[in-house]
This record gives sequence, C-alpha cells and structure tokens, in this order.
Amino acid sequence: MSASLSEKTDASATGNTSAVNHDLQENLRRLDRLANLGLVSASIAHEIKNGLVAIKTYVELLLEKDGDTEMTEIVRRELKRIDSLATQMLRLSAPKSTMLTTVQIHEVLDHSLRLLEHQMNGKMIMLKRDYRATPDTVRGDESQLQQAFMNLVLNGVEAIGSNGELTVRTELFSDAPGRNGLKIFFQDTGPGIAVENLSRLFEPFFTTKKNGTGLGLAISQRVAEDHCGKIEVVSELGRGSTFIVSLAAEL
Repeated sequence: MSASLSEKTDASATGNTSAVNHDLQENLRRLDRLANLGLVSASIAHEIKNGLVAIKTYVELLLEKDGDTEMTEIVRRELKRIDSLATQMLRLSAPKSTMLTTVQIHEVLDHSLRLLEHQMNGKMIMLKRDYRATPDTVRGDESQLQQAFMNLVLNGVEAIGSNGELTVRTELFSDAPGRNGLKIFFQDTGPGIAVENLSRLFEPFFTTKKNGTGLGLAISQRVAEDHCGKIEVVSELGRGSTFIVSLAAEL
C-alpha cells in the first residue's frame, strides 16, 4: 500500500529538519575552530612581537658594527615584515574598538591608491577610477576602511602580476525602502579564481599565492562586517575577479 500524503509530508519535513540540523552543527564546529584559531594566533603574535623587540635591537647593533650596509637593510626589512605579519594576526583575532565618523569613501580610496601607486607602476598595471557614488559618505572608521581597501587593491595587484588593469568603481544602491548603501568594486584582469577556492577565500591563513599570508582578505571581511557590511566575489577563470564591498551609505 502506498504511503499517505500526510506520511510523505512528515517524512519530507523530517528530512529537511535533519539537513538543517546537520548544517547548523557544521557551522558551529567551524565557528569553534575559528575561535580556537584566533586565540592561538593572538598568543603566537604576542610572543613574536615581544621577542622581536630584543632581536631587532641586538641584530641592528651587530650589523652596524660590522658595517655591511646591504645586509643591515635586508635584516631590517625582514624584521619589519615579520612584525607586520604578527600585527595583522593580532588585528584579526583581537576585538575591535571602532571609531565611527563621517567618511568620504573616494578620499580614502584615493589615499590608498596613492600609497600603492609605485607598486602598480612597477608592474605596468593600469589603474582606472570610476567613481559614480554621489554622495560618497558612510559612517565608519577611516583607518580600518583604508586597511581593507589597501588589502583588496594589493590582492588585485598580486593576482594580475604585470601588464594588466585594475578598476576601482563606486556606486549607490538601495536594497529596501529607507535603506541605502554604497558599493566599492575592485576589478582585476588576473587569471580568476578556481570554483573550489571561492568558498574558502576569507578563511584565515588560506592562500593560493606562493608568498601569501592568507590574512589580507580575512581582515578585510572582518572590517566590512564591523561596519555592518559585506564582501562578495565574482570571478571567472581567464577573465579576472571582482571583489565588491557593500556598506551603509549616508545620504
């Protein structure tokens, strides 16, 4: 005898509930792993930074006595890089104290691009600005937003390699009555991102780059979330990628 309609409906509902519970458990396990990773990262970063203070002072004294200018600069640069990495780890894991003010997004973008202009010129990367958002104001922490924008620009520059094009575009949008937002697009002409890597891009320490840290995108996502925003990615192999930051706008 075939099952009644109510029996089929109950079975379907049970299956859906089971799937939802499984997804919820997976998400909770993932959050727990990330929380533990954040605590470990913070502890390691603190120890690295504390140790670097003594190492930097001692090594610089030795190198200056030796008189090897080239070696001195190499060591200083590497110590600075390690210190920067430890700082990024701390920023990723430590709670943020966000100082909200009225921020002009185009000014922050221009300042960020100016700081990275030398790198783009050295790699023959053409920069295009397409600022359509008027007005371009949001409530946010200017320093944190600049950090996120610079991470995304650097991500595009590294993806392109050389002889490519990076476009930074802004536009306003409305996703509900009375809710207006501003989007910032970072579009590169790099090789694109493999489908299997798209879901992992914002995981701390996940990277497909030879010398990447896997922290830039994770930090950028956290900044966006701290501003009640988000980051989306659109990518096509052989055509490039676009990272889209959405923030609440002040109109």
